[in-house]
Amino acid sequence: LLDKSDKYDSRDVERLQQDDKWVENYLIWRHDVVDDTLKMIDESFQWRKEYTVNDLTESVLPKWLFENGSIFLHGYDKEGYKLFWFRVKLHIRDPKQQLEKKKLVAFWLEHYAKRDHGKPLTVVFDMAETGISHIDLDFVRFIVNCFTDYYPNFLTKIVIFEMPWIMNAAFKIVKGWLGPDAISMLKFTNKNEVQDYISGEYLPPHMGGTDSFKYSYPPLVDDDFQTPLCENGPITSEDEHESKEEIDADTKETGDPNEEQNLNPKKMNSIEQIPKSEENDKTDFKPKNAKKALTTFKGPLLHISPAEELYFGSKETGERKCLIVLTNVTKNIVAFKVRTTAPEKYRVKPSNSSCEPGASLDIIVSLHGGFAASLQDRFLIMAAEMDQCSGAGVSELTQFWKEVPRTKVMEHRLRCHVIESTKPSTLTLKENVFNIPAKTNEELHIQLTRLLQINKRLQEQIDRCLWFQQLLVVLSLLSVTTVAFCFYLVYTQRS
Repeated sequence: LLDKSDKYDSRDVERLQQDDKWVENYLIWRHDVVDDTLKMIDESFQWRKEYTVNDLTESVLPKWLFENGSIFLHGYDKEGYKLFWFRVKLHIRDPKQQLEKKKLVAFWLEHYAKRDHGKPLTVVFDMAETGISHIDLDFVRFIVNCFTDYYPNFLTKIVIFEMPWIMNAAFKIVKGWLGPDAISMLKFTNKNEVQDYISGEYLPPHMGGTDSFKYSYPPLVDDDFQTPLCENGPITSEDEHESKEEIDADTKETGDPNEEQNLNPKKMNSIEQIPKSEENDKTDFKPKNAKKALTTFKGPLLHISPAEELYFGSKETGERKCLIVLTNVTKNIVAFKVRTTAPEKYRVKPSNSSCEPGASLDIIVSLHGGFAASLQDRFLIMAAEMDQCSGAGVSELTQFWKEVPRTKVMEHRLRCHVIESTKPSTLTLKENVFNIPAKTNEELHIQLTRLLQINKRLQEQIDRCLWFQQLLVVLSLLSVTTVAFCFYLVYTQRS
């Protein structure tokens, strides 16, 4: 690959050398066959340079593309995967606009791949009220190629809603492009079946759902995220009673400082720099059973723990609170906001505040009574540096967020993970910390390769067994035929 680096964007080559997960996705998508993997990397890298994927922004694409509303990201399926919508009835077939529309698809795919660390997508083709005039096989083939050839391991399923019978012939052609792996991902649905894959909260009314979302320009990729309704305190008596119990328990118990340091390593040096008043504020509302952070996302403004997932319990396990730790790694005050896709479920304290230079701050995320965490729930942390002369009061923060340029805002997303185990979460946490060694990407890749090799050997053994079975069946048939023929000869000679 390096010998042909002039054919590629140097940023892609550099990323390939540093991003083990990206390489692993190429290998997985090509079943760990090295030659096929290298071929896919070569083709996708050439395509990425041709379409200037790394430089695709809203400003370089025509405004009307976004205003059309035929392509957008919104909502999640039942497995927690983001939905990539194609409203086919809004698609206008025009060869002159084809390249720009293809670049729009690449824009959304690249934007989401970078923002959510390459987590796969579920594609939804909403074909309600469509007909022959909306068929554009060249555009469909481009979409298919994006997932089969350019974005490895980035597709979970393709949900096709109400495909008109008149398009059956066209989709037979599409199936020929997909290949056996992708064909298994096709899900043809109607109003009765679509909720097998997507819950009603993320389906529009014409698909049998209750989602009132309307796509509009500018393309707000975070339309799912809203500020929690109850950011400053509990809204139910159950929550209030629970909080008081925890505060009372916290004042009676003293924690092991070494244990705290082990569970939350990112607070090591900066904790001494937190003002005393802020430290007291934190201990007042910090719950003893909040899930401690084990992994860290290292952003340019804030280090955020955990890096990817907030662990809540199911209704049986009862784990209803999580802890997010923010550490300011700049020399200025950093303003931050926390938003969620399910504001009615969660209380976030604080959800709109600031963090002093070098300091750490705990954010408590708790479920309201009666609600349960879901894999579809997401949290968005937005952060931006403030000028040293700016104040950090409520009015100053409100004005700051109105004026700060979008390009200056750091964003990081967290998804929810539901623990089904009946073990207490604190016990599970300690087992993870002390008994399970951390695995690097390299170790995981080695294990994956071994599993693939074992699977290949098992498949070869099965193939051999099947071959022997077929051979035995053929020999048995030959034997029976021979015996029958011999009896026939004896019978004819006697007669």
